[in-house]
Amino acid sequence: MIGRVTQRMMVNNSIGAIQSNLGKMAGTQEQMSTGKILNRPSDNPTDTTAAMRLRDSLAASQQYGRNATDGLGWLSQADTTLGGVTTDVQRAYTLALQGANTGAMGASSLDALADEIDGIRSDLLAASNTTYLGRPIFGGVTGGSTAYDASGSYVGTPGDVTRRIADGVSVKVDVDGRDVFGDGSSSVFTELSNLSTALRSGDQAGISAGIAQMQTRINTVTSARTAAGVVYQQVDKAGSTASDAQLQMTGDLSSLEDVDLAQATINLQMQQVAYQASLAATSKTIQPSLLDFLH
Repeated sequence: MIGRVTQRMMVNNSIGAIQSNLGKMAGTQEQMSTGKILNRPSDNPTDTTAAMRLRDSLAASQQYGRNATDGLGWLSQADTTLGGVTTDVQRAYTLALQGANTGAMGASSLDALADEIDGIRSDLLAASNTTYLGRPIFGGVTGGSTAYDASGSYVGTPGDVTRRIADGVSVKVDVDGRDVFGDGSSSVFTELSNLSTALRSGDQAGISAGIAQMQTRINTVTSARTAAGVVYQQVDKAGSTASDAQLQMTGDLSSLEDVDLAQATINLQMQQVAYQASLAATSKTIQPSLLDFLH
C-alpha cells in the first residue's frame, strides 16, 4: 500500500533539504574563515578530546624546553667561569713552583710573585660571585647577590638549583661554591693569602704547602667542571628531545584541528551547487495552491 503524499509533506521535505544544504554550506564557510575543523566540541567529540590531550602534552613539552634552555644558561655560565678559575689556579701553582726555586729568586722577585698571587686571589673572589640572571651561580639557593664576602667566607645558602627537563627528571644546574673554592680556613682564598705571605717572607715550608694546595685545588676545579659538563650534555639532549616532541605534536594537532583549504574550497563549491539546485527544484516542484492564497 502506497502512503498518501500531501502538499505539506512535500513542503516540509523540501524545506528540510534546503536547510540541510544551507547548514552544510555554512559549516564549511565557518571552517574556511577560522581555518579550523574543530570550532566547538560538538563538531567531533572524539577528535576534540584527542586535541585537548595533545595540547596538554604540548604545553608540558614547551615548559620542559624552556627549563632546559634556562638550565643550559646556568651551566654554560658555570663552565666559562670554571675555565677561568682553572687558568688562575694553574698560574698560582706555577708561581709557587717559581718561588720554591730559592737559588734564582731574590727578595724583590718573591715580592713580585706575591703581588701576582694577590691579584689572582682578587680575580678568584670576583669569579666566585659570578651571577646568572642576577643570581650567584655558586651561592646555592641564596636570595642574596653574592656567594662569598670580601674575606673569602661562604655567605651563600646551601641547596641545589634544579630544573625539571622531562617527566620525572630534574637536574641540578648550579655548582656548589664550596666544592670549587672551599670555605673559611680551607678556602682557596686563605690558601692564596698564606702563599703570598710565604713568598714575601721566603718561607719555603709555606711555599711547599702552597704548591700542594694549588695542585689539589686544580684537581677540585677540574672535577667540578667535568661534573657540570656531564649535566650540560644531559640537559642539551633533553632540550633537543623536547623540541622534536613539540614538532611532532604540533603536526598531530594540526592534522586534527586545521582545515584543508583546497578540499574545503571544493566542498563549498559542491555545496553551493547543491543548494542552488535544491532551490531551483523546489521552486518548480511546489507551486502555489489555493490554500496559499487563502492564507
